Amino acid sequence: MPTSRSYRDSCAIARALDVVGERWALLVVRELLFAPQRFSQLRHALPHVSSNLLADRLRELESNGVIRRAPAPTDVSQAYELTDWGRKLEPILLALGDWGIDTPQPPEPTALSATSVLIFLQGAARPDPAGPPMTCRLELDGRVWTVRLASGRAEVQAGEPATADVSLRADPKTLGGLLADPSTLATACANGSVAVVGDMSAIGRLLHAVTDPWPSNDQESAA
Repeated sequence: MPTSRSYRDSCAIARALDVVGERWALLVVRELLFAPQRFSQLRHALPHVSSNLLADRLRELESNGVIRRAPAPTDVSQAYELTDWGRKLEPILLALGDWGIDTPQPPEPTALSATSVLIFLQGAARPDPAGPPMTCRLELDGRVWTVRLASGRAEVQAGEPATADVSLRADPKTLGGLLADPSTLATACANGSVAVVGDMSAIGRLLHAVTDPWPSNDQESAA
């Protein structure tokens, strides 16, 4: 059942933790950064949380004004989305992810959601700012995402692109592996864990924008 525990500390940090400090709360927020999600989608993205506990976290976050019920067609179940106040957690989560990148991996079995790998891709990709714009259609865990490279940065959006240079279908862990080592793309295509339709060189651009990022202005000045 939902908790009403409090640190009873007037510090703003403690008050923030009263709202989002319970286990799984910030991971629910993470999953809603790009798009609203239904309960079943959140449950799939967070396989190690029980349905009852996830329902508790959703009720708490909603009652505290962090999330709200999202408008949805009548033929699908209710979805959840971040409120404007909840969206202010985004830079905090991204900074937490940057801090946590050097922490040890947990023991298997581990989970990696589509949102997690896309957050990493968007934050780590540094394409050549002089390169032509490129649009990639990504299909991860049955959902479609649009990734655009332009002006030296990557942008991720939920949903189908109007047009795409290339389409890639994989599970999130496989895409994470490709972002870590693009040389495994041919093997992944051969064994069927990745399906690519369109310009293979565009996928190469996307992957290498992460593994071989174009230097930022600060890096160039330092050099």
